[in-house]
Amino acid sequence: MKKIVKTNAAPDAIGPYSQGVIHNGILYCSGQIALIPGSMEIANGGIKEQALQVMENMKSVVEAAGSNMDNVLKCTIFLADMDDFAAVNEVYGRYFKSDPPAREAVAVKTLPKNVMVEISCIAAV
Repeated sequence: MKKIVKTNAAPDAIGPYSQGVIHNGILYCSGQIALIPGSMEIANGGIKEQALQVMENMKSVVEAAGSNMDNVLKCTIFLADMDDFAAVNEVYGRYFKSDPPAREAVAVKTLPKNVMVEISCIAAV
């Protein structure tokens, strides 16, 4: 049985998907971009500001599912420019100080709303 995760602390879905889905004690968190919850505007600033908003959005979905960032098992980072990898990595590392999750980072041609970074995760609940 799956359970849909929905929180006002993260941006509303901008398409036919859920912020997150829990199945058998695992949260599948949809990719988060740098949208500010409520206003649905892209966070001002550069890559670090966008990465921070993305991580806060992801954290909100994880917490709404009844879990926390320590239980994140795997992340996928999508970058519009691989030259932003170090900056995103620095922000990302603030959320996983010890025993970080498995991860991959890939460069893509474009991302929704032309943001610079999108991150999804899988977490234990």
